[in-house]
Amino acid sequence: MSALFDIIKAEISADGPITVARYMELALGHAEHGYYKKQDPFGEDGDFVTAPEISQMFGEMIGLWMAVVWQAMGQPDPINVVEVGPGRGTLMADALRAAYAMEEFDDAARLWLIETSPALREKQKRALAQAMMMPAWRETFTEVGSGPSIVIGNEFFDALPIRQFERANDGWRERLVGLDEDGDQFEFTLSKDLADSTLIPDDLRDSTPPGGIFELQQAACEVMRDIAQRVVESGGAALFFDYGHGEHGVGETLQAVKKHQFADVLKTPGDADLTAHVDFAQLMIAAREAGAEVLGPVPQGAFLDRLGMRHRADMLMLNAGEGHTAEIDAAYKRLTEADQMGVLFKVIAVVPPGFGVPPWAE
Repeated sequence: MSALFDIIKAEISADGPITVARYMELALGHAEHGYYKKQDPFGEDGDFVTAPEISQMFGEMIGLWMAVVWQAMGQPDPINVVEVGPGRGTLMADALRAAYAMEEFDDAARLWLIETSPALREKQKRALAQAMMMPAWRETFTEVGSGPSIVIGNEFFDALPIRQFERANDGWRERLVGLDEDGDQFEFTLSKDLADSTLIPDDLRDSTPPGGIFELQQAACEVMRDIAQRVVESGGAALFFDYGHGEHGVGETLQAVKKHQFADVLKTPGDADLTAHVDFAQLMIAAREAGAEVLGPVPQGAFLDRLGMRHRADMLMLNAGEGHTAEIDAAYKRLTEADQMGVLFKVIAVVPPGFGVPPWAE
């Protein structure tokens, strides 16, 4: 077993079963052995591929979006450009290359990256050196400097810890991670005490049959409130891409991925990525509680097409060398078509009340 397995086992042995959120927190973010602390999980050689790694077009569309939004804001100088969970830095490097076509935006932008992994910070530093801008790194969004902000997040919320609640015969109980009878494997168990039923959405609380699981995205909602509050109080907009569902639902979506294959969530903490589908309804409620307006969710494919990705793909194909045309077209289809990433992945924008951004306001 791994060192992190032993650390988690010791905590459970000392204090009893831990929440799923605590398990994810340790598996992903432990200072020494956490998944995101010790490796680069992105790309074909990693554990998964995200949209920015598929094609430069994804970041370019976001860069154009940022520039248009900045113009609609009245071109504030300076403007905070913030990415939460920036991966290798590929998205922001592509976005800035497109946005910097507007020279005034180049002069006004102040780049902030919210990243806790030292290994990924080094990757981001190298990627963004080409953009001729050195970002400021911070651990949390609340550490970003004051002022109007444009915030971008791609597959950020899905990696934040969730809590799980299971409907039992006598009410709702929290799902926990404990040890099996032999004490050498992790297993799911339920809390001895009933959970606070107000944590379950009204439309699911009484209608869910025994065995149904509700995933509470508490950590994601806390971050969303912070971002929405900044946007409302200081101006700006936030744009998020993630996979998930637009309405509250019941069902377990927690999964582990290693080398592009599904793995056992409880087997190898720290060695596989852990994610859960985003419940956009929870995020939208959190943003509105902070006074923001939420636009969407809309399917990623429709969003990118309305920003002009098909036209951009055609232009790249026109100028592509022999053999690259099919590659560009395949990347476009992977990002936009319904049977690939075009529908499962969704997009929302968080804005001050009444502030329109593309493609909702064109």
